[in-house]
Amino acid sequence: MSNPNIDLTARELEVLELLSFGLNSKAIAEKLYISPNTVEYHRKQLLRKTASHNVAELIGNAFRLHILPTEF
Repeated sequence: MSNPNIDLTARELEVLELLSFGLNSKAIAEKLYISPNTVEYHRKQLLRKTASHNVAELIGNAFRLHILPTEF
């Protein structure tokens, strides 16, 4: 489920979902076969695109904006 007003890439959505499970950048990088720096880049883009100040706010906004489903 995606909000049409926020244009997230497929990779950003993957990172967002893994962040919502509480994974850190290193764990996400290993799971997606990318560098931790790339994860951080996507995290910063997610924060910017959702007008969030930290990951907790990002996850809350993602649920509120219906970017993430309410149940996994």
